[in-house]
Amino acid sequence: MDFLFSLINSDFILGLVIAVSIAAIIFSLGSQYSDNSAMKGRIKRVALEREAMLNLEMSRLKTGEENRVSIRGKRNKGFVTNIVNKLSLKEAFLNERTVLSLQQAGYRSAGHLTTYLFLRLSVPIGMFFLAFIYLTFTVMAGRPLYLIFTYSVGIGLVGAYLPVILLKNKITKRRKMIKKSWPDCLDLLLLCVESGMSIEEAFKRVANEMVEHSGELAEELMLTNAELSFLEKRSDAYRNFGERSGLDGVKAVMMALIQSDKYGTSVGHSLRLMSEEGREERMMEAEKKAASLPPKLTVPLIVFFLPVLFIVVMAPAMIEIFGPGGAMSGGVGG
Repeated sequence: MDFLFSLINSDFILGLVIAVSIAAIIFSLGSQYSDNSAMKGRIKRVALEREAMLNLEMSRLKTGEENRVSIRGKRNKGFVTNIVNKLSLKEAFLNERTVLSLQQAGYRSAGHLTTYLFLRLSVPIGMFFLAFIYLTFTVMAGRPLYLIFTYSVGIGLVGAYLPVILLKNKITKRRKMIKKSWPDCLDLLLLCVESGMSIEEAFKRVANEMVEHSGELAEELMLTNAELSFLEKRSDAYRNFGERSGLDGVKAVMMALIQSDKYGTSVGHSLRLMSEEGREERMMEAEKKAASLPPKLTVPLIVFFLPVLFIVVMAPAMIEIFGPGGAMSGGVGG
């Protein structure tokens, strides 16, 4: 009873409200600084990637393709790289989708690839040993050793898929962020192109404008702008942007830009058509979500709302029937 009285005490409620307010203020300030640091990190990574691309292009122009391969081979030398090279993890885990998946998740450098391959080997082994030690001394202490080993192997096999699952989760989140800001980005590109800017300047200007709203999309735009400057074919830069995004809408716009660059058609006209199609697609998605609401609300309505409604409607009648002085209580007493 003292605990219940303390809950309804005005001093306790006031202190709780103040504590929650202070925690909310600290969380808001912390999230703001963390977002700013994350954006600065993305911009720094794009700048480093652009500088690396410039160095590779200049080295290829000066000394040829062999020098570029040798430069790539000199990167990321260390303990992790030695393990990956000695155990031939690229032959074991690397396929044509691995590099593209890493790029779609925002990991583009050779160091990210090496780290991912190392995690594919180290995570299951580490989880196996940790599970074996934990089960031996805690949960399954005194059990047969082969049983503990079997459970540990199972946990290790689960850990083998953990890097892949985390990578797919990162790709999904990144796609959602890009898809959310892409229509606004397309409208800004259209405005820049129709104002007389070149497509490179339009990408650069829109990237600077989109940093605060979507750092992922701004990063992709800046990287595409760098590729437009350094790659031999502009179509490769557009195609790479579409592949890295993994979104059909972005791929369609990039294909339209490729066709405009190939046949000399108006870039502004192509962007305007794609922008109108994007608005129609967003409207169709909104209508689809609105149409799917009634089936989704059926189960919560039956489980949560109807029982409460029945109780509210039938409770007075039940009290009149079964309560003191009611029909059922009088009949039983007689």
